Amino acid sequence: MRNEKIGGMKPGGAARAAAPPGEPGFGYSKRLRLFLSQRIPHFDRVAIVESGSRQLLEDLLPGLYELYGTQLQIDLITCYAGAPAGFRADRGRLWRITDYPGPAGRARIVHELQARHHSIIGILCSNEPIMTKWKWMLALRLPAKLFVLNENGDYFWVDYGNWRTLLHFVLFRAGLKGPDAVVTLGRLLSFPLAFIYLLAFAGVVHLRRRVRA
Repeated sequence: MRNEKIGGMKPGGAARAAAPPGEPGFGYSKRLRLFLSQRIPHFDRVAIVESGSRQLLEDLLPGLYELYGTQLQIDLITCYAGAPAGFRADRGRLWRITDYPGPAGRARIVHELQARHHSIIGILCSNEPIMTKWKWMLALRLPAKLFVLNENGDYFWVDYGNWRTLLHFVLFRAGLKGPDAVVTLGRLLSFPLAFIYLLAFAGVVHLRRRVRA
């Protein structure tokens, strides 16, 4: 699931063409174009949601700074108290979600992040209950190319060209891949039958009470 280089090469293919900088538009149409396109924008203004173990980000940051040089600006959205090791405060900004409570706070942080015109957004999906709602909200609201980093340090671009990887990831997270798939499918199939049985049982009990009355 790992790409050879974030923002550079498609696995097993030729280099992707970079999108022109300053592409206008923040609406649904741009997010849709980003998903349908396999082009990777310039890797210069990046937002990363720290929605997983801090060690994952601390392993990722040094490589990104080294790979993309001084042009790279990384903004970090986190729920932790301090900045991760290796974060360059002189080349990015830190947002703490505890400073943005409630619906008004969420709207404000989205507005501030959109004003930064990120070309890339990354989210950590390490199968941990950390910033779950925040990461998907920001992934949907920020019109930037999305990549997902999992708990093994593997990542992929969320676009149509990687639909098989995306499908595998979703099914695995839902328990429909691997040794737990049979158990999960069994529960899904048995739930409607159990629900109908309970409704029928409750109806019979209620009818008996009415007859006895």
